[in-house]
Amino acid sequence: MNPLIGNGVNVFFEDLGPRDGAPVILIHGHPFNHSMWSPQTAALTAAGYRVITPDLRGYGQSPVVPGKTLLADFADDLAALLDSLGVEQAVVGGVSMGGQIALEMRLRHPGLVRALVLSDTSAPPETDEGKTYRRELAERLLEEGMKPYTDEVIDKMLAAYNVTAMPEAAAKVTAMMYATDPQGAAAALRGRAERPDYAPVLAALPASVPCLILVGRDDVYTPVAEAESMRSLAPHSVLAVIDGAGHLPGVEQPEAFNRALLEFLEAH
Repeated sequence: MNPLIGNGVNVFFEDLGPRDGAPVILIHGHPFNHSMWSPQTAALTAAGYRVITPDLRGYGQSPVVPGKTLLADFADDLAALLDSLGVEQAVVGGVSMGGQIALEMRLRHPGLVRALVLSDTSAPPETDEGKTYRRELAERLLEEGMKPYTDEVIDKMLAAYNVTAMPEAAAKVTAMMYATDPQGAAAALRGRAERPDYAPVLAALPASVPCLILVGRDDVYTPVAEAESMRSLAPHSVLAVIDGAGHLPGVEQPEAFNRALLEFLEAH
């Protein structure tokens, strides 16, 4: 684990696996941290890949930046991180908000993106209703802290049946959410409310930038239909639906998730 000073903030990250391995950067969602990728990091490094997993600003061990953090800010942070590591091009993957940050990286720093891995995310811009919800949730988190929100949505972050069937996974996700600083989470919510339309980014992907879209079969936040819509937008993409999972299939069904990810990476 190493700290980095770049793009005006300190970003905490892990950089594991052989330095001459093909680099893969994995971007966590809200309100989590880099540790959510531990099953993927283990599988990818064992297969010879170099895996970089940052804590986004405001999350995990990276410092909190109050106010509003746009997806563009996160993308620029990660571009600065890769530059500091001498990585000229990487497979860029993310889950949920992390997937939107991956698309923002392709928009703002297209040369950095060798391939895209988009898990349980969506391309359209935020709706007016969604903007109101995110801004109100930001204020609620500041007033109440993370626990009430976490307890309210854990059975949506994971498939409801996995909350009881997979107590270790539920405990891991809950612990990450409890530990998140409300100011960092609120700043991201305000910024995410202003996210642009990423459909043109997907539609413009050339054959040289392959894209893997993954989704949990029972994801209620970004359902299979959303993933299928993204697949139809991106001409050179493949879709993997992970059974027995909700919004976080990399946590809920890591073996199936890793198998789809490794098959994609090996094919491209």
